[in-house]
Amino acid sequence: MKIERIGDGVRFTVRVQPRASRSEVAGSYGDGVKIRLTAPPVEGAANAALIEFLSRALGVSKSDIRIARGERSRSKVVEVAGIASDDLRQKLTHGF
Repeated sequence: MKIERIGDGVRFTVRVQPRASRSEVAGSYGDGVKIRLTAPPVEGAANAALIEFLSRALGVSKSDIRIARGERSRSKVVEVAGIASDDLRQKLTHGF
């Protein structure tokens, strides 16, 4: 997974699979990470679910997470403030 350092946080790519049976990290996807979400891809529900999921998984507040690109796409660039690259990688690859 490619993680770019920005300010006091990180930026990384996420591939979202909406309407999954459960919300979970499903492994790597290209240079990013694939995340399955139970939410449907309508009216921003999947984006809100992604932010909620990452908030719990990474131990940061929802306001520290921003979808920088791809709000209407399954492939997104996400920025998370207040977390180091190593912490992000560990929490997304080793469970929480």
